[in-house]
Amino acid sequence: SVALTWSHGQATPRSTPLPPAREQQQERRPTHRRGRRTENRSRRGLSGLMAEEKKPHPQPPPSWSALRLDLAGLVLSLLPVYADCACFAAVCPQWRAAARQLQLPPLPLLALPDGTFYSLMYDKPFHFPGCGFSGYENVCGSWLIFSRDDGCFMVNPFSRATVTLPALSSVRLRPPNASAKSKWAEGGSVESANLYITWMRINEADNLRISKLILCSPNLVAALVGIGPISQILMCQPGALSWSVRAYDRIEDFQDMSFYQGKLYAIAKDENLLVVNISQDHSTGDPQVSRIGRVIEGDCPTWYDAVFEDNSSACKKLYLVESRGMLLMVRRTIWCQFPEPGGDGKIMGGQNEFEVFEADFEHSRWVKVSTVGDDQVLFLGRRCSRSMSVSQYGLPGDRIFFLDDDEDNRLDYAYDEEKTSFGVYSMRFRSIGSGDPNISWKRCAEMYLAAWLFPQDR
Repeated sequence: SVALTWSHGQATPRSTPLPPAREQQQERRPTHRRGRRTENRSRRGLSGLMAEEKKPHPQPPPSWSALRLDLAGLVLSLLPVYADCACFAAVCPQWRAAARQLQLPPLPLLALPDGTFYSLMYDKPFHFPGCGFSGYENVCGSWLIFSRDDGCFMVNPFSRATVTLPALSSVRLRPPNASAKSKWAEGGSVESANLYITWMRINEADNLRISKLILCSPNLVAALVGIGPISQILMCQPGALSWSVRAYDRIEDFQDMSFYQGKLYAIAKDENLLVVNISQDHSTGDPQVSRIGRVIEGDCPTWYDAVFEDNSSACKKLYLVESRGMLLMVRRTIWCQFPEPGGDGKIMGGQNEFEVFEADFEHSRWVKVSTVGDDQVLFLGRRCSRSMSVSQYGLPGDRIFFLDDDEDNRLDYAYDEEKTSFGVYSMRFRSIGSGDPNISWKRCAEMYLAAWLFPQDR
């Protein structure tokens, strides 16, 4: 070992022997102190880590994308307007998936042929981005139908999906060798000719149009095609090159058509309910009408279209609507006023009345009902009609929303008002109220095709 001595203020080393035990202790002491320091540091480090682990870690704020499905359903149930539902689905992929999974149908839109759309809860018009979807010729559920020279096509403005349909000039006849067996009376017209009218008598008319179209299934489209009040039933597959028609079946004044519980039904002006049996063409595999049979005989009052002493008359429209598992016929009466004898005035449309009947298939009859359901609303339109539950939106039910959606070539009367809107009929109080006073459009030939458009169709 080495010891230090002081000499003249300076330290000088000198050697001094130490006892063995003390020497060992002296040699171990630095090691012992370093070990204690290391151990203390280790203990302080462990205790610090344990203290940090005991401290609550700050949690990130919950994300709106993690909203529970049941809560998302509550939010969606309070959004009856399509625009609000679309905004909800646009927040994030999780909310979009929730909206798709819950499938809560928003209220229908009111579509106008000029590309303007209204939501019933809002009175401001809006337009879909892109082409705008003006100029449609018919509506089927959530689809707008457009026509062009080389064919028709359907567009879903919500999903932007498209389906092609054949042109009305491309019709496959049954039988294939069918031909017109008689000519029009000299100077006559389709409406006035007192003949047995078939498809072969109207198929080349310039004003041939689709008055009703139904997408029955992914493989079946049915349509009422004709001129004026008369039409015939045509059908095809989506994407096919031609329609199919029974060439010699008599053309009827079909008022409406509905696909109900896997069967196609049509209602004629005499209120006869007809079932359309469908088969498959063995050579092409395309659908075709095999037979049309009557399942309910109508009991229409005889005073329709008669003129009473006060020069009033009743015109009639019929609608088929599926509601709560039942097939309903809605009889709409429009009371019209004829001009005085010798006058040059027009027939003016007036007050509307509604009656609702349920199809009793077991007894082959129509049964009148006094209600459509406390939570149900019927949306009636010449192009498309549906029944919806509205209780989740806080809206009163047992009502009928209807349109003055007459086609120009079916119009039997005129109106005093220059503008029109939708009306609301209360089944409970048997009264009619106006729709939203801020939603209206001009009465003209270009706007007759106003229709209900359903964002989520069945």
